[in-house]
Amino acid sequence: MSQQVARVDTLFLHEDGDDYRVVVQRDGDRVFHGRLELKQIDAGPRPARLRVIDGTSEELRSPDEFVELARRAGRIRISEQTSVHGRNRLRAMLDAYQLDAKVVRTCRFCARDGRYSPITAETAISADQEEICPDCARERLDKELAYHGSITGDARARLEELLLDVQDLDRIENLLKGELDPDLTKFDEISATVEDVDPVPTSDLSLHPGIQSKLESRFDTLLPVQSLAVANGATDGQDQLVVSATATGKTLVGEMAGLDRALNGKGKLLFLVPLVALANQKYGEFEERYGDIADVTLRVGASRINDDGNRFDPDADIIVGTYEGIDHSLRVGRDLGDIGTVVIDEVHTLGEDERGHRLDGLIARLKYYCRQLSTGDTQWIYLSATVGNPKRLAAALEATLIEFEERPVPIERHVTFAEGREKLNIENKLVRRAFDTKSSKGYRGQTIIFTNSRRRCHEISRKLEYSSAPYHAGLDHKRRKRVEGQFADQELAAVVTTAALAAGVDFPASQVVFDSLAMGIEWLSVQEFHQMLGRAGRPDYHDKGTVYVLVEPDGVYHNSQEMTEDEVAFKLLKGEMESVTTRYDEESAVAETLANITVAGSGAKRLNESMVGEVPTKHALGKLLEYEFIDGLEPTPLGRAVTRHFLSPSDAFAILDGIRKGQDAYDIVARMELRDDER
Repeated sequence: MSQQVARVDTLFLHEDGDDYRVVVQRDGDRVFHGRLELKQIDAGPRPARLRVIDGTSEELRSPDEFVELARRAGRIRISEQTSVHGRNRLRAMLDAYQLDAKVVRTCRFCARDGRYSPITAETAISADQEEICPDCARERLDKELAYHGSITGDARARLEELLLDVQDLDRIENLLKGELDPDLTKFDEISATVEDVDPVPTSDLSLHPGIQSKLESRFDTLLPVQSLAVANGATDGQDQLVVSATATGKTLVGEMAGLDRALNGKGKLLFLVPLVALANQKYGEFEERYGDIADVTLRVGASRINDDGNRFDPDADIIVGTYEGIDHSLRVGRDLGDIGTVVIDEVHTLGEDERGHRLDGLIARLKYYCRQLSTGDTQWIYLSATVGNPKRLAAALEATLIEFEERPVPIERHVTFAEGREKLNIENKLVRRAFDTKSSKGYRGQTIIFTNSRRRCHEISRKLEYSSAPYHAGLDHKRRKRVEGQFADQELAAVVTTAALAAGVDFPASQVVFDSLAMGIEWLSVQEFHQMLGRAGRPDYHDKGTVYVLVEPDGVYHNSQEMTEDEVAFKLLKGEMESVTTRYDEESAVAETLANITVAGSGAKRLNESMVGEVPTKHALGKLLEYEFIDGLEPTPLGRAVTRHFLSPSDAFAILDGIRKGQDAYDIVARMELRDDER
């Protein structure tokens, strides 16, 4: 034994029942673990028995070996958790051998397991009204995480970082139980930023009197992004890609340019958005704002009658439409008249897997239409709040980049962990807390809750204690308008939605809550995430925006999802904006090439070449011939039906197969709808 412990750094003693644990360390490693019994003689306490502990077995040794260990030790330490009586006995025993000992704070759990772990004010972790070492605190946290489900590296690292920062295990465990401790949930803050731009006075604009007078009655000067756009030719017909955060005034750039040209007889304004909900809102705004100086109409689908009962008027000065609504008009050969300005809102949609290729194709087809039928040069203005590669996208669109990075109000981002059934309780607390608080501008806090399905929208809305409403593309126009009005009048504390609001529907919310980080069965992209959280906080209403990400450890929404929600959360929070790139697989290449042939005939190849994404034209043409969707460079009747209804080849063949088997048409459509029900 003397060779084994020839040099001893620390000998540590800890009371354990009637005995004492003995731990010997050298260079930070344990080289001896035993149990010491004392006996009382006339001269005082002395070593009686020494047992060496090896796993679950104990070996009896001579008590003299303890004395030898103690004399070799560079220092002797007694745990603070040892009773006063126990300390006095140990000191008296050590004094007999002229040995000194110091009482130190140590981790009780380590001492019980035969480890010496001194703790200080800087390292001690509070747990159940005692202090333990960081290693034991992590071990207990791991057990708590195992109870809540598997949790991945980034989430675990975040919780451990918080644990070491606040030094309170109980607070971290409460966080996992849904407690909203703002010091712990706060992930970061995106500061408000102000970019120095010389404002353009509205009186200096040389626009048509109709739009000029309206602008002067509303503003003395343009906002910075508007001033930048005007300084770079927005009102002189210059094509532009305008990239700026939500609520910085991008839309007015397109309004100024398009209305000026329309009122001066240079062609109508075509204002395009990705979703029906957004088109309806823009139509209402334009009708209210400009209805006395221009005719405004709406085109959101295949029918000439919109769901508000109004008839689409292709001769109007302003056409507000969805991408698909205008694309359908092109595919069936309807006349849209002379187009002077095209505004593509939410142009980052080009990067979306499902809709990106359709927008790419629409832009190419619409440019073809304008070259063929418009009398002058059509101006193109593209708007987005989130683009990861703005310079490259501007070059691909042949537009001047106007990039403005100001954020009007700061945004606090919070992360908390909760199982699915706990999320509703947290959402209730957040909605209630926000609505019970007023900003310095006098507005109550209101909340947008994003979730992954229409069904979940209704479920959450029904269970919120404060006034709320679901809001998604499945609601009719009147119901959506009613919700928008109620929210604007502060009659609703919250709206619960899917992707509809992310694309820019104008709800002045102070708070955004992510009930889910999936839309349907697909995880959000960094761009979609930023688009959504950007809805929090408006400069005219709120002092700051607040974002809460509710993360379910190990949570997934479909068995096809390889990542879990806790993995996705930190990927989104830390991730950089993705580049807007349109990617083509076989089905999307076939679909867009067919649409281009339907619109442009032999010019379809040139349209394919002009698109932002790279379309494998030769392969797509081969498939179209194989599917009998085209004959030469003309669509067959089947091809026309497929492209008019925006069918993918697989959907088209599923319908054909069902018809040939004599299946009911409603059953065929129901199966197809059911497949996409959660989207």
